[in-house]
Amino acid sequence: MSETSAPAANGRRWITLVVVGLAQLMVVLDATVVNIALPSAQADLGFSDGERQWVVTAYSLAFASLLLLGGRLSDLIGRKRTFVIGLIGFAVASALGGAAGSFELLVAARALQGAFGALLAPTALAVLTTTFTVPKERARAFGVFGAIAGAGGAVGLLLGGILTESLDWRWNLYINVFIAAFALVGALAFIPRITRTGSRPKLDVPGTLLVSGALFGLVYGFSNAESGGWDAPLTWGMLASAGVLLTAFVVWQTRATHPLLPLSIVLDRNRGAAYISVLITGAGMFGIFLFVTYYLQLTLGYSPIQTGLSFLPMIGMLILAAQLGTNVLVPRFGPKALVPVGMVLGATGMYFLTFLDGSSTYAANVLGPLMLIGFAMGTIMPASMQTATLGVDRQFAGVASAMVNTSQQVGGSIGTALLNTLAATATADYLVTHAPVTAEVGAQAAIAGYSTAYWWGAGFFALGAVLSALLFRRRGHGLSLTRTEADADPAAAVRVVEPVVVG
Repeated sequence: MSETSAPAANGRRWITLVVVGLAQLMVVLDATVVNIALPSAQADLGFSDGERQWVVTAYSLAFASLLLLGGRLSDLIGRKRTFVIGLIGFAVASALGGAAGSFELLVAARALQGAFGALLAPTALAVLTTTFTVPKERARAFGVFGAIAGAGGAVGLLLGGILTESLDWRWNLYINVFIAAFALVGALAFIPRITRTGSRPKLDVPGTLLVSGALFGLVYGFSNAESGGWDAPLTWGMLASAGVLLTAFVVWQTRATHPLLPLSIVLDRNRGAAYISVLITGAGMFGIFLFVTYYLQLTLGYSPIQTGLSFLPMIGMLILAAQLGTNVLVPRFGPKALVPVGMVLGATGMYFLTFLDGSSTYAANVLGPLMLIGFAMGTIMPASMQTATLGVDRQFAGVASAMVNTSQQVGGSIGTALLNTLAATATADYLVTHAPVTAEVGAQAAIAGYSTAYWWGAGFFALGAVLSALLFRRRGHGLSLTRTEADADPAAAVRVVEPVVVG
């Protein structure tokens, strides 16, 4: 099967970028925007502290488990149709969550959001891929999209604070209805029509069931480790089951007539390096958003809105680095140079955060590291996203894109579980060695926990620097095509360089 689309007029292409950018922003920020609203939602609906995590976990479980299925469906039933279905479904699920009168309905709505997010996210970049075929324009588009993907979490913190303080926690969900409505109008009017040639491939049902079960077990296992401990039978049971199912999935993909994810996609050295880079960055990023948020609110006494505003300089640096990287540095140096440099910058920023204490200030001690980390993320993500989806046959564009989302989601789950556990252990050890426990000792113990998380976050980035430097091939997969080569044979550039998808 192959898919072709008539090149859109220049203006239509950039409107398409706005449309898929809105969809991407909606999916990414929804992973954090609801966190700010949780205390208000808990007071309103009356659920317990133990139940509270399910408002977040329900979304991440459905999202992670169904990503590869969502990506493959976009390959099978068409990008535009899948995109529209995802937008409508996400909007309806958000409206249900906003109107929820019980904890059970809120959790069900969040799971439904995750399911439609898994359909929407891999499709968004597939649409972008088939729309932007000129290398120079595609680099700009990926720079914008990569910036949105990296900054969405911080935007969610700011938006969540504003909506919760100014309106009501329910608007953290209702806001998606308005974003989806704008994106839907744009999608119907401006996303190019896709023409399919050849027979329609079949869905690999056994492979879908195996990998969905494996991803569910993986994310659930790490989520349970965060709340129930690493020694809990449920934690190890889910992680062990995930390992068995994932092994069975790999074996099946070598035998399936219509594989869900051809192993050649992930075994390619450059793409494999990119997936690993995205996973490690996803794990390290949680040390930024989670523990810096705790520090700003609990130690410096910032409000939710002030906390969100504090991340804006990081977003600015991320956008700057993304544009500089995709338009200048990636074409010139390739991911083998750029991604390790970004990882080193990320490790350095996390290292500086370990010096924070009770007397630190935002301007003197927090702002600089955040800006450095923002520049690091803007350097890593667009380059990794492009490389992870280059050179893939169009019929597997969606599922290859979903692999990027899957890597980031699994990395985030691992990072959350590990960093929370390590921080909690460090806090407990500090309290034991500094008895009697006073308010001041408790505050210092919390800071000791944050510092431990930052150290490990720095370690994640350092590991990423080593692996990316070793694994990426020099100027591989067409990222180093010179402007003369691309201009001389644009079709060849598209065949070699064509990015596929991230979510």
